[in-house]
Amino acid sequence: QVQLVESGGGLVQAGGSLRLSCVASGRTFSTYAMGWFRQAPGKEREFVAVIRSDGTTYYADSVKGRFTISRDNAKNTAVLQMNSLKAEDTAVYYCAADSNVYTIVLRTTGIDYWGKGTLVTVSS
Repeated sequence: QVQLVESGGGLVQAGGSLRLSCVASGRTFSTYAMGWFRQAPGKEREFVAVIRSDGTTYYADSVKGRFTISRDNAKNTAVLQMNSLKAEDTAVYYCAADSNVYTIVLRTTGIDYWGKGTLVTVSS
């Protein structure tokens, strides 16, 4: 059974940092793009960042320069380092994996695999 499990969410003050991890199991994800989405209360789910199997990264404009995505293929893990957090970053963060990086960049549906999410709360 394929699973994506997120961890690392929590409560942090504005300006602080958090590190989210996503561990994949059930298959090898080295050839898959792995990414992060978020959904704030009352809002649509939105793309945050994605990393291709070759290490190429894409970011939403709202997080460029503050968030960094990385991966460790040997450990089937993707990490989202979030710095200079703002209140508007408050959301449930979801890990996602897909064989096509542009599915993650351009869509919020039809993605191969999803995690269950981890809550990030940034207090102002």
